[in-house]
Amino acid sequence: MSFTTEQIRTVAIAGHGQTGKTTLTEHLLSTAGIIPKAEAVESGKTVSDFTPEEIERKISIYSTLSNIEWQGKNINFWDTPGSSDFTGEVITAFRASESALLLIDARAGVQIETIKLWRNLDSRGMPRMVFINKMDGERADFDSCIQDLRNQFKMEICPVTIPVGQGPQYKGCIDVLHSKAYDENGKEMPIPADLGDTVKRAREVLAGAAAEGDDDLLVKFIDEAGLSDEDIIKGLKLAVAANAIVPAFAGNAVSSSGCIPLLDFIAEILPPPEGAPETIVQEDGSEGSVEIKAGGPLSALVVKTANDQFSGKLSYIKVISGNLLPDTEVFNINEDKKEKIGKLYRCTGKKLTETKELAAGDVGVASKLPYAKTNDTFAASAGVRPFRKLRTPAPVYSMAVSANDKKDEDKLGGLLMRACEEDKTLSFTFNPETKQNVLSGMGDLHINIVLDRIRTQTKMNIITAEPRIAYRETIQRKTQAEYTHKKQSGGHGQYGRVVLSLEPLERGEGYSFTNAIFGGAISKGYIPGVEKGVKEAMESGVLAGYPVVDVGVTVVDGKEHPVDSSELAFKIAARNAFREAMKMGNPILLEPIMNLTVFVDSKNLGDIMSDLSGRRGHILGQNSLAGGIEEIRAQVPHKELLKYAIDLRAITSSTGSFEMSFDHYSPISGKAADEIIAASKEFMKQVTEDS
Repeated sequence: MSFTTEQIRTVAIAGHGQTGKTTLTEHLLSTAGIIPKAEAVESGKTVSDFTPEEIERKISIYSTLSNIEWQGKNINFWDTPGSSDFTGEVITAFRASESALLLIDARAGVQIETIKLWRNLDSRGMPRMVFINKMDGERADFDSCIQDLRNQFKMEICPVTIPVGQGPQYKGCIDVLHSKAYDENGKEMPIPADLGDTVKRAREVLAGAAAEGDDDLLVKFIDEAGLSDEDIIKGLKLAVAANAIVPAFAGNAVSSSGCIPLLDFIAEILPPPEGAPETIVQEDGSEGSVEIKAGGPLSALVVKTANDQFSGKLSYIKVISGNLLPDTEVFNINEDKKEKIGKLYRCTGKKLTETKELAAGDVGVASKLPYAKTNDTFAASAGVRPFRKLRTPAPVYSMAVSANDKKDEDKLGGLLMRACEEDKTLSFTFNPETKQNVLSGMGDLHINIVLDRIRTQTKMNIITAEPRIAYRETIQRKTQAEYTHKKQSGGHGQYGRVVLSLEPLERGEGYSFTNAIFGGAISKGYIPGVEKGVKEAMESGVLAGYPVVDVGVTVVDGKEHPVDSSELAFKIAARNAFREAMKMGNPILLEPIMNLTVFVDSKNLGDIMSDLSGRRGHILGQNSLAGGIEEIRAQVPHKELLKYAIDLRAITSSTGSFEMSFDHYSPISGKAADEIIAASKEFMKQVTEDS
C-alpha cells in the first residue's frame, strides 16, 4: 500500500540499556496485528533482534526498522540499542526520524544514557515523548520519574496516560486524552470510579499544556476554564511539533500495557514529516537548511547499509523530497554515477515487503545497489547539493588486528573496510608510524562483535593486540647544524652543503620553513630539495623514530658545486643536517592528551576520581546532574585510556559511560620516556626481522 507524506510517521525508540525498547517494539507490532504474538527477548525470536550475534548475546546491536499501519497512518519504528558501544545505530535512527520515544525505567528514572540521548535530541530540535516502562516493578514510581525528568531537562513533561496503581499493585493505565482505561494486559476496561478526580486533574494539566501551543487556545483556556477535545488535540499537535512539551506515557511493555494509547497518540498527534528540517552541504562547505517536501524533484539520503545473506546489500533510504519509485534511475551525487533502483521494500525486522513507492518523509529499503553507501545522496539529476553526513562520535577504543596467516591479511582488510561502510562509528586504518592495522570503535564489545562475526563467517584466525601510541618528538632549544653530502663515482658526482637552524615552536603549530639564504649560496632551484629533505627527516625523530612536530626550520647557509650539485644532493644534505641539529636541540617525546568526559552514578564518583588520578589525569571540572548522575571532565594521556572502556565497565558495574577526543600533545620524560624509547626500538627491530 502507498502512503502520502501526510500519513507517514517515523519514530526512533531509544533509551538506557535494559529499559525495554525491543520488548515494547515487539508488543506494538503485536498490538497492531503485524505479528501473531509478541516474543520475549530471551527466546531469540523477536522481530528486532534477528542477527546471530544479537540472538546469542540477547541484546540489541543494530537499529532495526519495523512498519505498522494504525488509524490510516504508516508508522515506521526504529528499535535502537541501549549500549553506548552502539551509539552510531541510534544516531542513524534519529537522522531517519522526525520524532523520538525515550524509554524510562519506572524504578530508576533518568539514567546516564537518557541524558546523553536527550542532549542529542536537543541538538536536533527534535520532538520527543517518554514511555515510563516497567510500572509493575518493585519501587516503580511514575510521579517521581516525571519530576526527575522535569528537574533534569527543564521542559514541560505532560502525562497523556497515568497509571492505575504501580509496583505489584499496577492494574493498567488511563488514557487521559481519550478518557479510556486499559488493564495490565492492554485490554480496555472501565475507568476506576475512585480515580475520577485524578483523571479530571490530569486532563486539566493536559489541556493547559495544549493551550501553550497556540495564543488563541491559551485565551480560550483562561476565559472558559478548559478546552474541548478538538481544541486539546489541535493544541497538542502544535505544541509537540514545536517541541514545547514532552508527552509522557505509563505502561508495562512486557504485557502490552500502554501500547494502544501510545499508538493512538502517534497516529493522531505527532507531526507528519513535511516541513521537518534537513541539512545540505553548500558549495563552499558551509551548511544550509532545507525541509522535507512532498512535491518537487526526488532527493533522498542513504541512512544505513547492511548486508543480508539472502538479499545481498540493503540500502535504507530516507526520502527527503518527491517520490522514490521502483524500476527507475536516480543519480548518486556522492559517487557521480547513476543507480538503477529495482524493487522497493518496507521492512519489519528482516522481513521485506514490496511497495510501489516511498513518499517524502518515508523510509524504505532498496537492494543490491552497486554504488550506494551510507551517507550517499540520491537525486533526480546531477548538480544537486548533497545532504550532510551522519554526525557520528569519534571512536574511543582501538585494537591492533592482523591475520595469523599473512595470506589472509588482504581478505581481513576488505571485510573490515566493508564493516566500516555499514557502521560509521568504526574505522580501520594502517598506521605507518606504528606499522599496525588498527580497528577502532565505541568499546570492546563493539570491536569484539565485529571480529567474532568475521571469525564465524570465514574461520579466520585473527590476532588482536593493544595498539601502539602515536607519540611525537620535538626539540626544547634553538640549535644549528650543517651537513655536506659529497659523493664522487666517475662522471658527475653529488654535492650539497646545507646549514640549518632549528627552533621550538608553540605546541600545536606543527612546522615552519624559512629560506634565509642571501647572496646565492644555494640557488633557489635547490631550495625545494632542501625542504623535501627536512620533511623526510621529520617523519622519523632521533629518539624513538616518531614524527617530529612543532619545529621551525631556517636555511641559513650552504654551498653548491657548478657541476655536481642537484636537488637530490641537497635533499640528502638537508635530511642529515636536520637530524644532527635535532640531536643537539635537547629532544623530548610528546604524548597525546585526550579530553575525557565520564558519566557515572554518584556512588561511583570517588572511585572514578581516584582512578583518573592514577592515570595521570587532570580534572577540569565536575557537574552534578539530576538522577544522581555525575559528569566529570578531565584530560588524560592516551596511553592511560587504551582499556578505559573495559575498566570503567568494571568500576561502575556497566552503568558508566564516557566520551573521548584528542586535545593536544604534551612532553613526557624520565622513566616513562625511557620505557617508550626502549619499546619502540625493540618493535622496529622486530619489524625489520619480520620483513
